[in-house]
Amino acid sequence: MPIRGQALRGLRFERRLGGAPLFSRGLLTQSYARGPSQPPLIESTVGDHFAKVVAEHGDRTAVISKHQNDRITYASLDTRSNALARGLESVGIKKGDRVGVMLGNSMEYAVVPLNPSFNAIQIAAALGHLESSHLIINTESNLPRKDPRSNIPLLQHLVEDLSSSKLGSSLVPSLKQIILLDNSAGRVDVSSYKSLTPFSSITSDLSADGQPLTERNLDPNDIVNIQFTSGTTAMPKAACLTHRSILNNGSQVGDRMLLTPEDIVCCPPPLFHCFGCTLGYMATATHGSAIVFPTESFNARAVLKAVQEEKCTALYGVPTMFLEELGLIESGEISKDGFQYLRTGIAAGSSIPSELMKKLHRVLNLTELTICYGMTETSPVSAMTHTDDPIDKRLNTVGRLMPHVEAKVVNPANRKEILPIETRGELAVSGYLLMKGYWGDPERTAKEMIADDNGKLWMHTGDEASMSPDGYITITGRIKDLIIRGGENIHPLEIEDCLLAHPGVGEVSIVGVPDERYGEVVAAFVVAREPGSLTPEDIQQWVRGKLSSHLVPKYVFFLEASDASAKTASGKVQKFKLKEQAIKLLADRL
Repeated sequence: MPIRGQALRGLRFERRLGGAPLFSRGLLTQSYARGPSQPPLIESTVGDHFAKVVAEHGDRTAVISKHQNDRITYASLDTRSNALARGLESVGIKKGDRVGVMLGNSMEYAVVPLNPSFNAIQIAAALGHLESSHLIINTESNLPRKDPRSNIPLLQHLVEDLSSSKLGSSLVPSLKQIILLDNSAGRVDVSSYKSLTPFSSITSDLSADGQPLTERNLDPNDIVNIQFTSGTTAMPKAACLTHRSILNNGSQVGDRMLLTPEDIVCCPPPLFHCFGCTLGYMATATHGSAIVFPTESFNARAVLKAVQEEKCTALYGVPTMFLEELGLIESGEISKDGFQYLRTGIAAGSSIPSELMKKLHRVLNLTELTICYGMTETSPVSAMTHTDDPIDKRLNTVGRLMPHVEAKVVNPANRKEILPIETRGELAVSGYLLMKGYWGDPERTAKEMIADDNGKLWMHTGDEASMSPDGYITITGRIKDLIIRGGENIHPLEIEDCLLAHPGVGEVSIVGVPDERYGEVVAAFVVAREPGSLTPEDIQQWVRGKLSSHLVPKYVFFLEASDASAKTASGKVQKFKLKEQAIKLLADRL
């Protein structure tokens, strides 16, 4: 494989000068580490930095949108972006306004991202909470494994009279304008809705030679993105991220992937999530790479076809996405050929079972696949593997800290106590990547961002982790997902990893359910590769043969592959929903 010189030199520079994490003292004894101090942070806004990328790579492909049959260069992307900025200014949008964007993965995506799976009540709540002045929305929302959903009923819930020439919304009084992007291919007739502004009308001005807006006195520490958390808990929160935080995070992620202008990155994760937004757009744009959107929302078949047709060198995904893609190849529905150009990518979103990593190496040639760990509130990545880390580190850890990031593992019962190495506790991170806070919610911000005795702010992640003597971090799950059976701590990932090695298991999630004798016991939700091919006894026997007896699921529930009721639109499994489902199913048996 050819060595990518510039990116590789950057990686060596990072390791030599920054260290990972404290070579001057030898190995760690306490679970506290600092990431490298090089390269220096980029002190710029997203727009200013992007202008430099365009000047250097203007003729290279920037975005390929397969479902729109559209591809543009960095220079063309710059021209379109500037035209959109002028159009948004023409309809009254100014610095500091909150613009909600509810679009699928497409050329047009931009600012306060809203999950397309939100219903009318959630949209009204989100826009009202942010006091948004404008909403940019598709005529239809496309969600994984579902038919297109018209957004007109949602808009009718928001607006008193869509046919009126003046927009009025008692639910969101701050809302001045709704800009409608028609993606319905004629399925939705909006001709009578005079209160809606066509997206095409504000992007038609390409006559200014692609010039940007005049200086707006933006600062790198200004909020550029209000990102709703993706929802492994019931209530999403609005995290305020800055130019500085997402620009540097995206750049650092691209560095660790060794991205160059020759790379073509397939990005199925949604742009309303930090994975797609920062790890996708920011990582590629800072390195002059191309980004590919197969469809508006995740479709495994379209992803694999896009990789084959565009000769992609990198692929992103969360575990559930990768599992579905592998299933199509292993069943013969998609040819196993055409993936030879893949080398790297990112697996993130939730804990990555080692068995899944091995399959990705073997089947998709992702031999340099990286693991990212982070959360929306940290812009998002705080730790990541390198492409050349030892294989056991890439299989079993989330790597070491990103540049200019600090982390510690603390006692959940006493957050001032830093635990010894190789001891499980709650992970906390600090550095440039921390959000400014949750919009309009100082109490919740103070609960999760806590200053230490020296006044340094730490984001307490709620994730259980341990740290090795050489600074590698292992995530063992959400602290609240820990199953305590008769006083013994059970980590769901250990059982999930075991079951994914079963040849008949496609997907699996482990949760704890109440039990009179033990307090909690293990329940498994399983998607079989062939429906009806497995019994609960098969699952229990497999675990019994490989793990301790207390880890054997007491209950086994089978799900259909198409059942997405407990998944977020970004593909994460919401275990609290599975737990609720298990409790209901068990109650129905009585």
